[in-house]
Amino acid sequence: MSKATDAAPATDTDGAVIQCTGLGMTYAEGKMRTPVFDGLDFAVQRGETVAILGASGAGKSTLLHLLGGLDTPTAGEVFVAGQRMSALSDAARGALRNRALGFVYQFHHLLPEFTALENVMMPVLLAGTAVPEASRRAQALLESVGLGHRLAHKPGELSGGERQRAAVARALVNQPACVLGDEPTGNLDEKTAATVFELMLGLNREQGTSLVLVTHDRRLARRLDRVLELHEGRLRQLAQSEV
Repeated sequence: MSKATDAAPATDTDGAVIQCTGLGMTYAEGKMRTPVFDGLDFAVQRGETVAILGASGAGKSTLLHLLGGLDTPTAGEVFVAGQRMSALSDAARGALRNRALGFVYQFHHLLPEFTALENVMMPVLLAGTAVPEASRRAQALLESVGLGHRLAHKPGELSGGERQRAAVARALVNQPACVLGDEPTGNLDEKTAATVFELMLGLNREQGTSLVLVTHDRRLARRLDRVLELHEGRLRQLAQSEV
């Protein structure tokens, strides 16, 4: 596979909340090697919103996992909030991820045995915050996403849209520098998807949190600052007329 030298980093890498340089990922199974990308360069600025498009199997989720420190690249480096992920211990990497990043997936991944309030409190508690303050912050954010009346409800008692709004609140409760979303509206009907998307954009504007969203919905992608396409291991920035 050729190098992804035409990748689309943002222009001011000094202000990047996430940056990767020379990023490569190859999956190995026995003697078989499957390269996903090689030599990828990419940066996200503070407060920037970025959509990543691409066909199924192009490596979009893999890229998101690498940017979030959930997987380890086979080449290159990922920097989060200025820190090189490969230089950190597992514990330090987890602490940085909890502090600086938020994650929203196609499936909400709320813990079914806990209430909405308890689910949103968890990242704050993991950061060492006392229970009363964690509860206050989680409740305020749930109220801001329209779930103030659902604090004591468990995920099974919430609608699909309510569960996803709770997941967005959980991703934002530590006021991360960047939220990574993997098809965050993919399981929702059109109206609910639009509501959740508007919520994420609103919180981006209010908190200055960067957003990197993998999506197949080009209508939503057009609303973001930049739209990139991952194809054959390369990232290419799309013009509005191409989206």
